[in-house]
Amino acid sequence: MVFSKVNSKVVKVDVGAAGGVVARTGAMLFYTGQVQFSPHQVPGSQAMAGMGGFTRMAGRMMQGEHERTMLAQGQGEVHYGHAGLEVHVVDMSQGGALCVEASRLLAHNAGLQSSVISVTSQGGGGGGRGMLGALRGAAAGALSGTGMFTTQLSGYGSAVLLAHGGFIELPVGGPNPVFVDPDAFVGTYGSVQVELKSAAGWREAMGRGVGEAMQLQCTGQGIVYVQASEEKL
Repeated sequence: MVFSKVNSKVVKVDVGAAGGVVARTGAMLFYTGQVQFSPHQVPGSQAMAGMGGFTRMAGRMMQGEHERTMLAQGQGEVHYGHAGLEVHVVDMSQGGALCVEASRLLAHNAGLQSSVISVTSQGGGGGGRGMLGALRGAAAGALSGTGMFTTQLSGYGSAVLLAHGGFIELPVGGPNPVFVDPDAFVGTYGSVQVELKSAAGWREAMGRGVGEAMQLQCTGQGIVYVQASEEKL
């Protein structure tokens, strides 16, 4: 893997061997060697600018999904961490897609393809696909706290996730779906579809915590990452 854990809250990476590293701004703790840092832009984070109505609203949400990032290049070793949060390295050497909210993404090797996508483009609970489905899912996303858009990484390499209280890897693909509290949800890897499900009527849900009233149903084949806490980043 590109990244290795120093302890539960810090990772290190050989920038030259990784072919460059993209990490959230301010996550670099220290480095050795000849390493250069420059601003980096996630493709799609500025999409839909200048459009009107719901599309402009969606564009603002899409841009809000993007955390400012820096590209590290050169020869040397960099240590990364953020706010004392727990770190988890996802091995993507087999390819596939990792979907995670930008606030929970610490770093990844620059060779991975990064984009901002609609949560409903994966078949999630928006009532449809594409922009129309995303707009229909806006209220559900706001209630669940999972957002309307998410960051997708695809290709071969590795990425580092952030969480409160440590990580749990739950396999998806058995005879039964996996249900996750939205506040504990971190992300998915593989062909996993995520759909928001209500465990109560709307009136009842409004008077209860999100975790009790709403769950994320995960189906397909892959892994869902859950943090051992309901605290948001």
